[in-house]
Amino acid sequence: FLCFSLFSQLGGCGILGVGIWLAVTQGNFATLSSSFPSLSAANLLIVTGTFVMIIGFVGCIGAIKENKCLLLSFFIMLLIIFLLELTVVILFFVYTDKIDKYAQRDLKKGLHLYGTEGNIGLTNAWSIIQTDFRCCGVSNYTDWFEVYNTTRVPDSCCLEFSENCGLHSPGTWWKAPCYETVKVWLQENLLAVGIFGLCTAMVQVQFNINFQILTNCNLVTIDSGIYSA
Repeated sequence: FLCFSLFSQLGGCGILGVGIWLAVTQGNFATLSSSFPSLSAANLLIVTGTFVMIIGFVGCIGAIKENKCLLLSFFIMLLIIFLLELTVVILFFVYTDKIDKYAQRDLKKGLHLYGTEGNIGLTNAWSIIQTDFRCCGVSNYTDWFEVYNTTRVPDSCCLEFSENCGLHSPGTWWKAPCYETVKVWLQENLLAVGIFGLCTAMVQVQFNINFQILTNCNLVTIDSGIYSA
């Protein structure tokens, strides 16, 4: 039990460390959302890492001091995490279409912040995505026409990058929509993520069951000792 708690705390430290590192280099990993500007990879990792560290810390202290109150809190927090994971998965599959429509609308809204003052993170994020995934715009390259009020796209949309190449003809730009391209990439990698998530959930459930059994056994032993005395 103590090893499990220590592992959780070390994992939390690692996630928190990655989040802080991303925060330092926020320009390349900022959010693409205009509605949720704080929903960045760095912030998500920092919050997740901190929460996991707290859970691990509670478990460690409870195991060392054999404090049933702390151990019960540890059990409850693990149970809450499992229920949240299950809820998120169910909601995602039920509202997939609505999530797609909202996400595309929000991303198109965020395009208007591209290249503006104070939005270097969003600007760099779009540049990296369009360059790495060889795509342009959310639905297609014409999304950028509304942003610039003219027939042009960012230079990161160009088949061959050069300064101001976004002013050239559409034949020199990527045609693939970024939203669908990234979505397909995520779906192709979703199997591995899903298996990992399922295994994690099963471990959590099994650990919670074992913990409850051990707790009940300890309580029975203590009660028996009291009555014997």
